[in-house]
Amino acid sequence: MLFDYDRSSADSILHYARQLEGRTFLEVKREFNPDPETDDEEALTEDTNAKGQLGNFLEKNFFGYEPNSVQEADFKEAGVELKQTCIDLKKNGEYTAGERLSITNISFEEPVEHDFYKSHVWEKIRCILLIHYLRDKTIPRMLYKIMYVNLFTPPADDLSIIIEDYKKIIGKIESGKAHELSESDTLYLGACTKGSTAAKSMRPQYYGDHTPAKKRNFCFKRNYMDYVLHKYVLRDAVPCEKIITDRGALKTRTFEDIITGKIFHYAGKTDRQLCMLFDREYNNNKSQWSNLAYRMLGIKGNHAEEFVKANIVVKSIRLEENGAMRESMSFPPFKFIELADQKWEDSDVYEYFSETKFLFVVYRRQGEEYVLKGARLWNMPAADLDGTVREGWEEVQRIIKEGVRFTVNPDGRISNDLPGKKDNCIIHIRPHATRSAYRLNNGIIRGNVERDANPLPDGQWMTTQSFWINNSYILEQLSF
Repeated sequence: MLFDYDRSSADSILHYARQLEGRTFLEVKREFNPDPETDDEEALTEDTNAKGQLGNFLEKNFFGYEPNSVQEADFKEAGVELKQTCIDLKKNGEYTAGERLSITNISFEEPVEHDFYKSHVWEKIRCILLIHYLRDKTIPRMLYKIMYVNLFTPPADDLSIIIEDYKKIIGKIESGKAHELSESDTLYLGACTKGSTAAKSMRPQYYGDHTPAKKRNFCFKRNYMDYVLHKYVLRDAVPCEKIITDRGALKTRTFEDIITGKIFHYAGKTDRQLCMLFDREYNNNKSQWSNLAYRMLGIKGNHAEEFVKANIVVKSIRLEENGAMRESMSFPPFKFIELADQKWEDSDVYEYFSETKFLFVVYRRQGEEYVLKGARLWNMPAADLDGTVREGWEEVQRIIKEGVRFTVNPDGRISNDLPGKKDNCIIHIRPHATRSAYRLNNGIIRGNVERDANPLPDGQWMTTQSFWINNSYILEQLSF
C-alpha cells in the first residue's frame, strides 16, 4: 500500500522500501502512484536526466514527501537519510559503483562546525537508506532497474578515517583555502565539485580574504562506495588485507603518519637487505621495489583494504646517485576520439588526478643497490590540476579535434605536432604501445594498426598514447 510505513521507525522504512527491489522507476510510477494524466511515453521523457532527479522522483512518488534541500535527515523522526546511487555492469559481468555518493553541501559562507557529531555530515550518514539502481546509458533513466535496498552506517573502523577526512576539509576551509580543496585531499569522505559551470559554481569564502571558491559537496568517494557495494550489499569476499589492525591507533596518529611511519621504519636499508629481511628473491625486476613497499606495510600484495577504499596507488621511485630521476611516470592509455568529446571536469585525466592519492616510496642508487629514503602520501594540488595540467590537456585536445599534422622524416620515422614534454612543466603525452603504428589518409600504413593504434576524429589512425607526469615535477614533490 502506498505510503504505508512508520516514519519514526528505520525498520518500517526499510521494509516498505524493499518493495522497490526488482522494479524499474517506470514500474514504480505505474504501481505505486499512477497518474492518469501522464502516460508511459510522457513519463519516459520526464526531466530525470539531471543528477538527483531519480531520487526526487522516489521521494515524491514512493515515499510521499516533497523533495527539499534541508540539511536534516529525510526521515528525521527515525534519523534515516534517503540516498540513491547507481551501479554499473562491467564487461566481465561484475558490478561496480558508478559514482561518488553526494552527502550534503559544504557552506563556505558561514563558520565551520568543529564537532563532527554535531555536523550535517553525521546527520546524513549515521543511518542511510541506500538504494542502488543499475545504470544503462543506452535507455531512458525511468527504465533503470532498482537492484538493492539496504540500511547502511559506516563501521567504526571507517568512521575514524571519515572523521579525520572531515577535519582536514574544514581545516582547509577555516584557513581560507576552500579554493584549494580537492577530492584527492582525503581518503573516504571527499569534497567534490558541484555546479554546471565555473562561473555559476563560485562562492565567496567566509574565512581568509574571501577568495571565491567552487561550490562543493561532502561525498563518499567512488572507490569507497565500490567497497561498500561489494562488502555490505553484495556480501562478496573482498580480497583485502588491513594495514591498520589496531583500532585505537587513529585516535593518536593520523592515517598518513601511520602509513609513512611503517616505511620510514626501514629507511637507510638497501633493497638487497630488505629482500633478505622479507625473504624475497633479489632479482631487480620492476615489481621488486613496489613489492618491498607492501612488505614494509605488513601486507603481502597490492590489495590493502585502506588503499582500495581510498583509491591510493603505490608508486616506487628510484633516484640516481646524483638525485636525478631518470623516468617520467606513465598513466593508462587513452582513446583519441573519447578525449576529443570530453569536457575538462568530466575528463579521464581530471577524474584520475582529482580522486587519486599516491604513496611515493623513494629509493636512491648507491653503487649497484638502492637505499630506501622514505615515503610520502601525495595528491596533486588543485591549483596545479586546474591550471597547468588543464592547459596541457586542452592543448592536446585542441590539436586532436582540429587534426593532427604528420610529417614523414627522411629516415622514414613519422612525427606529429602534438605537444611534448618541453611544452608543459607538469604533464605530456607519449606513445603507450608495443610499437609505433599508423594508418594515414595519404595511404601510408605502418605497424600493427589494430593492436598498437587507435583512430583519430578525422579517420586516421595513430600510435596509442598516454599521459605522463614529468619527472622534474615529481622530484619537486619528494622533499622529506
